[in-house]
Amino acid sequence: MNTVLTLIKKDILLEWRQKHTFFSVLLYVSCTVFVIYMMAAQPETKIWNALFWIAQLFITVNTVAKSFLQENTARNRYYFTIVPPVQYLLAKMIYSVVMMLIISLLTLGLFSLLLGYPLLRPGMFVSVVCLGASCMAVLFTFLSAIAAQAKQNAALMAIMGFPIAIVMLMMLSKLSNAALSNVLQEGWMMLLLVMLGMNFLILGIGVILFPFLWKE
Repeated sequence: MNTVLTLIKKDILLEWRQKHTFFSVLLYVSCTVFVIYMMAAQPETKIWNALFWIAQLFITVNTVAKSFLQENTARNRYYFTIVPPVQYLLAKMIYSVVMMLIISLLTLGLFSLLLGYPLLRPGMFVSVVCLGASCMAVLFTFLSAIAAQAKQNAALMAIMGFPIAIVMLMMLSKLSNAALSNVLQEGWMMLLLVMLGMNFLILGIGVILFPFLWKE
């Protein structure tokens, strides 16, 4: 656990030294929400929900994609000699999840400020947003690790990630609809369990496969 915390601290320090990366993400988020506002103003509830999750998808790709792709070959070889692969992957995933939670809550705040506030159950919606941010961060961090081993091919990450991400977005959209209406939809708990199961499944696959990728 100390190794994981040290690696997370290292990523935070690198992010702090390269502030332009974090602020570029904030600029991307702000511009995305503002463009949606200029095009849709204050849309109806279902469209608001759909636009929010579509924005979340592209924000996640731009935020998490650099987790492994920013590491050069020499640095990866150095980490290979001092860090167990599973701990390295977990540190990257935890850092990506924390980053996405911050960015997602900021996106929700901007959406509520510019596109209206349709949330009837804000606590439930924030919980779904946190769950969605965690799931997509774990997914795209693992895909970033695969893409980094495929000669830094970021297109590979998008090709593999979008089919799974679309399924996640459909379920997250249905889950968040419960926070936008007075009636709790049937099957909400089952969808929640499926999302949690997918998250742990991706995490498990990553823990099993990453050591083999790491050796390559």
